Amino acid sequence: MVSKEVATLGGGCFWCTEAVFSEIKGVLKVEPGYSGGSLANPTYEQVSTGTTGHAEVVHITFDPGIISFREILKVFFATHDPTTLNRQGADVGARYRSVLFYHDKEQKVTIEKLIGELNNAKIYGAPIVTKVEPFEAFYKGEDYHKDYFKSHPERPYSRLVIAPKIAKLRENYRDELK
Repeated sequence: MVSKEVATLGGGCFWCTEAVFSEIKGVLKVEPGYSGGSLANPTYEQVSTGTTGHAEVVHITFDPGIISFREILKVFFATHDPTTLNRQGADVGARYRSVLFYHDKEQKVTIEKLIGELNNAKIYGAPIVTKVEPFEAFYKGEDYHKDYFKSHPERPYSRLVIAPKIAKLRENYRDELK
């Protein structure tokens, strides 16, 4: 029987983050959506106004027998810029914030320990500003967001933003790929 755990994280546009984690061994499901805001069942249009407090996130179901939560975090930190507040490249606003929503005390401890290690090692040249918040709710994104990169590889955002992240992932995490 497959063991399952959940991770909810935001590293900018959920199209990018979904594409990254869809490639990783042990990841069983990746759902784009919204967390961290005040409105129940928000729409993309509502989140895009910046008034709901939600972040674009992915809700990842994974098999900890294949990939640990810590390894999920390492991929997360390696595939976006955790040192910029409310921004990833040209995507600006709180909905694009770097954020980790922990599901239990063990996840919180793992997150805080890894952030401390990365900051102490000065991996990024600036302090990590990733928010660490308790998980409260996940609201699934609209169907047209699911598998965006796979469905639209020819679109400019896919070619110019997502594809380079996937190339970097494939170069640096070859052994962790499906």
